[in-house]
Amino acid sequence: MAIRHILDEEHLRIRLMLVLMLLAFGVLIAALWRMQVSHGKAYQRDLTRQSVRRVRLPGMRGRIFDRNKVCVADNRPSYCVAIYLEELRQPGRWVRTINKVDELIDEMSKVLGVPRQVTTEDIRTHIRKRLPLPLLAWRDVDERSMARLSELASGTPGVDVYIEAVREYPEASSACHVLGYVGRADPPDDEAEPYHYYLPEMAGRSGIEKAFDGVLRGEPGGRLVRVDVSGFRHDDLASREPKNGRDVVLTLDMNIQKAVERAMGDVRGAAVVIDPSNGDVLAMVSLPGFDPNLFVPAIPADVWKTLIENNEKPLLNRAVAGAYAPGSTFKAVVAMAALENHKATPQTTFNCPGYFMLGNARFQCWYHPGHGTLTMQQALEHSCNVYFFRLGLQSGYDAIYHTAAALGLGQKTDIALDYEASGLLPDDAWKRRVYRDGWRDGDTCNLSIGQGALTVTPLQLALVTATLANGGHLYKPRIVQGIRDNDKDSFRPIPPQIVNEMNWSPTSVRTVREGMRDVVMSPRGTGRLAAIPGVEFAGKTGTAEYGVKGSGKKYGWMIAFAPYDNPRYAVVLLVEEAVTGGTTAAPKMKQVMSAIFHPTDAAGGQG
Repeated sequence: MAIRHILDEEHLRIRLMLVLMLLAFGVLIAALWRMQVSHGKAYQRDLTRQSVRRVRLPGMRGRIFDRNKVCVADNRPSYCVAIYLEELRQPGRWVRTINKVDELIDEMSKVLGVPRQVTTEDIRTHIRKRLPLPLLAWRDVDERSMARLSELASGTPGVDVYIEAVREYPEASSACHVLGYVGRADPPDDEAEPYHYYLPEMAGRSGIEKAFDGVLRGEPGGRLVRVDVSGFRHDDLASREPKNGRDVVLTLDMNIQKAVERAMGDVRGAAVVIDPSNGDVLAMVSLPGFDPNLFVPAIPADVWKTLIENNEKPLLNRAVAGAYAPGSTFKAVVAMAALENHKATPQTTFNCPGYFMLGNARFQCWYHPGHGTLTMQQALEHSCNVYFFRLGLQSGYDAIYHTAAALGLGQKTDIALDYEASGLLPDDAWKRRVYRDGWRDGDTCNLSIGQGALTVTPLQLALVTATLANGGHLYKPRIVQGIRDNDKDSFRPIPPQIVNEMNWSPTSVRTVREGMRDVVMSPRGTGRLAAIPGVEFAGKTGTAEYGVKGSGKKYGWMIAFAPYDNPRYAVVLLVEEAVTGGTTAAPKMKQVMSAIFHPTDAAGGQG
């Protein structure tokens, strides 16, 4: 019986073991079914994610044209070698990856005869910042090296050939402050599904490139790439082509732009040319300038340091961001304020003995012997300070202030360019806030000849000149004429916009315009050096002291519009280091007008 009992226990154990084994196999089968059948699709998706890389492809940037469809900002292809660092990552620390990439670049450089363009520090920085873009080891690879690189890249993990659209400015530094420049865009962080890699695209950093970045920048496309565990790229699974950005056509006329740049020469200053009939900016010059091609694809650190540390501020757009005392050019505004507020008539006369006494304060006329008795038209012709001291006091500050404000002084024009200055149109509240003192008659005297605290931008003064030329219609400056969509041949226009109607009387307009005509056309006018044969036009010179009193530093201005009877151009010139407006700015105005109205003669003279 004992033996039988022992055998029964053994059989029981065997049966239990068999049951446990069957249960284990059941669990295993269930797990396998769960992994391969129930959750198989999910695991397959995870596997696919690990073996597929999503690459973001930037759209080509739209082009920029002048009003005559001359391309001033274009794109050119640049053949590049891209190294996908993630695919070359080595087990352990990134130091091993850095060394591997470094060795790979050295090997490719020796084999292909192409010098290195990236340093070990570039690689380290790229990895440290975990940038999701491939490292572009070589840019602008020539055709012969391109063929060799393509052959090498086809069998090398983590290496690919990429065609980058690079910004190009055919006119170099011409109109540089209007166009601006581009730089590498920041990595996108608002994508619904993040990309493993994005290839760098350009973003506007200043000028039109910045203001219309949303228009010029294309829509990105994408590409799905299958890679194996070693990082070797097998094939492209799918792709979506990027869309190009839209083109922008400017109001600039590059013929006039270049003519003004030639006339200005190598001085430090600014110039603006506006069409009085619609506010179109035909030319905008700021000197010194820069070559925006330096910023493509990325400006070297030493070049950037040179630009920003340059005392002449080549990156500053003086035409819109520089604020200057307008000097005697402001006298035209004072004359119009007096006439329109019935504080004076065209026949109002004042005597100029060469100075004006306001209490114990002596205000000097620029012509020390004195101009004698003058009418308003003659006072404009000779730019008599004493006349305008007395006219300003007779008119009162309020009349001058409101006329200047209505013409847009002291406020931004809202032109489509960045860093625009508003200038300063001072009043009693401003003086009390800054100097804790009320407005005085001496302040009105200084204001009446465009000095004191008053400052304007060359663009603001150009708009004032255009308003005097067209009889009282103040336009918003238009720098972009239209936008062209990708699938369109014609541009969608951006219409001109009137900001204010001055409603000046014909008598007031005629008086001021005739005085300005005599400035240029009279043998004794302060702007006579600007006159050109066969063209009657009007203008006003201006000289304003700046810096430490007695330093002798002066701004030289001249404003003008032409032709006199049917103005098509309103021009402002500013020279920062001038003798006077009449001797420094007027001859440059002559060069500008000659280039516009006698282009053949001007071209011959340049040769």
